[in-house]
Amino acid sequence: MNAELRHDYRVEEVRAIHDLPLPELLFRAQEVHRQYHRPDEVQLCALLSVKTGACQEDCAYCAQSTRYATAVQPARMLSREDVVQAAERARAAGATRFCMGTAWRDAKDGPAFESVLDMVRAVRALDLEACLTMGMLTDEHCRRLAEAGLTIYNHNIDTSPAFYGSIITTHTQEDRLATLARVRRAGLRICSGGIIGMGESVDDRCAMLATLARLDPHPESVPINALVPIAGTPLADRPPVDPLQFVRVIATARIIMPRSQVRLSAGRAALTREAQVLCFVAGANSIFYGDKLLTTGNPDVQADQQLLRDAGLRSAPPTH
Repeated sequence: MNAELRHDYRVEEVRAIHDLPLPELLFRAQEVHRQYHRPDEVQLCALLSVKTGACQEDCAYCAQSTRYATAVQPARMLSREDVVQAAERARAAGATRFCMGTAWRDAKDGPAFESVLDMVRAVRALDLEACLTMGMLTDEHCRRLAEAGLTIYNHNIDTSPAFYGSIITTHTQEDRLATLARVRRAGLRICSGGIIGMGESVDDRCAMLATLARLDPHPESVPINALVPIAGTPLADRPPVDPLQFVRVIATARIIMPRSQVRLSAGRAALTREAQVLCFVAGANSIFYGDKLLTTGNPDVQADQQLLRDAGLRSAPPTH
């Protein structure tokens, strides 16, 4: 199979791939994966919240919104020294990408933004890839982040265009796509994916993937998240995602975005070891690594190292 790099996928085409018998879907995903990637490598990424809580957005899945009564307490921005120490620990544990998150609707000009630029420079000085998520950006923000050495910018589109307003009302998906376009124009790589398990339909999941696949070029990194229900948020009572549904979304993403890293992201703590390995078989070749993802739990480093050893996988080298 010679996987095409296409940017014109229709939702019904993506749905047809998604709905293949699972053995056939996995076989096709493996063919594509082996064409573009080393099948025994998984990129290890660490994630740190450098500014937690007090966000004015109303994302229904998020514990950091001021609109919901959750256990997350707002905290001041971490210092450069705090970030460097966390990045050094992540590097020592085998991570090659260090991701930083701020609970902002959009980038804050002034001292806060200057601090983030300094954090990016410090992480790059450790020979780690630097990833950042800090909401919507202007062209000037993007230019300055590129100058600071940022490797990749994360800005998820979350779900389908049709379902987006059911999850978030304080901005639109078009706002997110506009930021992604600015990031790309600045010469930065893009990390953008979505969340399943929020009450969306299978067609919504396929529409979300089609939206990503229509970006030209495709996002270099596509995180696939399963909702982690958080007490106090509107989605607190959502049932867990069926692991095989998770696998189908990952395999479909691998087939339609062949060159992208497909990241097994939030929700991994609820998966068995066997389900995680099936995600790797489906084409996931990147994971968040460490015991916490912003404000939610994640498998610990020792458990992940053992899982990779048992599966015969190894940490991928940096791609920068």
